[in-house]
Amino acid sequence: MTDPVLLVEDDNSIAIVISAALEAEGLRVVRCETIAARDEALRDGRFAILLTDVMLKDGDGIATLGEVRARHPDMPVIILSAQNTLDTAVRATDTGAFEYFPKPFDLDDLVRAALQAISERTGAQAQAADDAGSDGETTQLPLIGRSPPMQAVFRMITRVLRNDLTVLILGESGTGKEVVAETIHQLGSRRGNPFVAVNTAAIPAELIESELFGHEKGAFTGAVARHAGKFEQARGGTLFLDEIGDMPMQAQTRLLRALQSGTILRVGGREEVAIDARIIAATNRDLGPLIQAGKFREDLFYRLNVVPMKLPPLRERGADVAALATHFLNGAAQDGLPRHRLSDAAATLLAQQYWRGNVRELKNFIYRLVLFSREETIDVGAVRALLDETGGPAPVPPPQGAIDAGDHGDPGFEAALGRWMAAHEPANGDIYASALAAFEKPLFEHALRTTGGNQLRAAEMLGINRNTLRKRVNELGIDVDALSGRGAPGTSSRQILQP
Repeated sequence: MTDPVLLVEDDNSIAIVISAALEAEGLRVVRCETIAARDEALRDGRFAILLTDVMLKDGDGIATLGEVRARHPDMPVIILSAQNTLDTAVRATDTGAFEYFPKPFDLDDLVRAALQAISERTGAQAQAADDAGSDGETTQLPLIGRSPPMQAVFRMITRVLRNDLTVLILGESGTGKEVVAETIHQLGSRRGNPFVAVNTAAIPAELIESELFGHEKGAFTGAVARHAGKFEQARGGTLFLDEIGDMPMQAQTRLLRALQSGTILRVGGREEVAIDARIIAATNRDLGPLIQAGKFREDLFYRLNVVPMKLPPLRERGADVAALATHFLNGAAQDGLPRHRLSDAAATLLAQQYWRGNVRELKNFIYRLVLFSREETIDVGAVRALLDETGGPAPVPPPQGAIDAGDHGDPGFEAALGRWMAAHEPANGDIYASALAAFEKPLFEHALRTTGGNQLRAAEMLGINRNTLRKRVNELGIDVDALSGRGAPGTSSRQILQP
């Protein structure tokens, strides 16, 4: 018979639900609420797996895991935590935990992970607890966010820290792609070596090979000495290729060859040089349409897209805005500006803004706010005044080639359509179908949200047949329950809520 599960959770309601779910799978569960009770149970018996919360009544559940792993190296550990920070996720990973679940989490996912961990128990690898975790100190890390989208990012980051897999970071401008890349470098095994960032779109096409791969003396006019390219400068460390979607096609071909062979050839050189750098690439472009249009090499995409990591725009992580604003207020004070804090109402107003420029735009706005505010506490009036003065979060200007609204129509809608066309570049003959599909889903979601998920009323509001609405809702994968308020997107009725 399988050894029982040891569950360390001081919230009785959560413990009951987890226990019931595990017992429904035929597992026996032993429950306790403290580190002391956990240690006593481990002394007295054997367990198939340990599920533990972090903040317990008598201490930090992660900080004390080092001794547990030393005594029970083959016992997998799953960590549950309401302390939803990147630091917690990294500390959980550094203990050798099988999985880390930030609260709220899906109960079905937890049960599946527990069953998988038990089945793979013999292959589990033990790791010592991180020194920072063992002494109770917290490392300051550059990423901030407790929202579910950022928790997904944190978990993905922890999965690539103990390997050198190539990472492709996708996200809008201003979402923090370079920050994520540098975080992976700083927390990984290459942290003692260089982190070299290069904007591949900013280098002239005729110079990009020399910049990336270097050149020999006399390779071209002006090459008076051997020059080490970015690949060599990043030796032993990480090479961050930013704006990869805008890289010239000729350079894409050379980059692909280097990644395939694991070597580079300096311009004008004959000796191949081995690559010793982790590759992290990033782009704010949708590479799919670029590949279809022949503007980005499909084989290069597959070389880079080993571990894709999608960063959410700030509008999808409104719960993080207050924490980010506080972080930027502290940063402004360190930069010599007056120290301020935000009122709750001011933070709420900031969270309601669209922030087309994402985290970068929020940071700039906070710095302007600090510069013009006289009171130590920045209230909602000061925020609203600056929003009015600047026209709110700066709108993205319509790109070159965008449709001109002229004297007719809604300029905001026309600008949005122009931005969509510039970003996706639909092929001639496919513009109508592509645009309709892109705008139909948010339109239906708005109608369903407005009517509380009532499809009959939503159909009447839109002026279409109810059966037509129902058919398109299913085809577009719209979650009616989430829009009605009966559930949140990405959650289920089996979701464990943070107390």
